[in-house]
Amino acid sequence: MIHHAPLDDMTPRDLHDVLALRVAVFVVEQECAYPEIDGRDPEAEHWWSRAADGALTACLRVLAEPDGTTRIGRVVSAPAVRGTGAGAALFAAALATLPGPVVLGAQVRSQGFYERFGFAVSGPGYDEDGIPHVPMLRRATADAQSPGGSSGTCSPSCSSSSSSAD
Repeated sequence: MIHHAPLDDMTPRDLHDVLALRVAVFVVEQECAYPEIDGRDPEAEHWWSRAADGALTACLRVLAEPDGTTRIGRVVSAPAVRGTGAGAALFAAALATLPGPVVLGAQVRSQGFYERFGFAVSGPGYDEDGIPHVPMLRRATADAQSPGGSSGTCSPSCSSSSSSAD
């Protein structure tokens, strides 16, 4: 099931699970000792998905940038579900609500994943905490759907915040 909400509307359990997954992957697994909680979560729309048993499968956050673009970041799938499409389903649901342009900083090894969603490299590569990254951009699209409210539970296409996933 796919969910989304601003930080203030997340349950304590959802917030805990999202932050725990981000720290487990970005700090521990990738061996990057940096402050994962960077001060931008309060302004973000958080997206996360859970398996039928309630386990968190993937999460990401969406931020409005001062230049009018939207930034997707902190995209992560739980190790147990990598390769199953859980992360792609969540990413597609969030992206479907964003008319663009949308930017992100991709780890080079994940560049192909984002290219499948219409993103293209938009500048020179850079190093972030010892991991090669590239800036990527998806130009504006007329295909975006409204998430149906500021928070809720979404179908995979996220056409309504009150619909349920399969």
